[in-house]
Amino acid sequence: MGLKPIGDRIIVRREAAEGKSAGGIILPDTAKNKPQRGEVLAVGPGRLKADGTRSAMQLKAGDNVLFTSWAGDEFQDRKQKDEILVMHEADVMCVIE
Repeated sequence: MGLKPIGDRIIVRREAAEGKSAGGIILPDTAKNKPQRGEVLAVGPGRLKADGTRSAMQLKAGDNVLFTSWAGDEFQDRKQKDEILVMHEADVMCVIE
C-alpha cells in the first residue's frame, strides 16, 4: 500500500457498495450509498500528548469497524482499485465482531 499513518490516524478500506436495491433494481454508481463499514489496514503510533508521551491506539490492523458518514478523506488505491479512507481514530464508532 505504501501509506503509513501518523498520530492518531488510521487507514480504512471501505466495503463495496450494494449493486442492487432491496427490490432488486440494479443501481448506477451515482445512486449507491457509500457504506459506513470497512477494514482497518494500518494505524498510526497514537496521539502525541502535551507531556511528550503518546496515547495508545484502541484499533489495530484487521479490525472491522463502523464509522461516521463524514469520516476521513477518500483516496483511490491505484493498484487494487479500492477506495481507502484516512481518518482519525475518533471517527470510528465501534468495532464489528
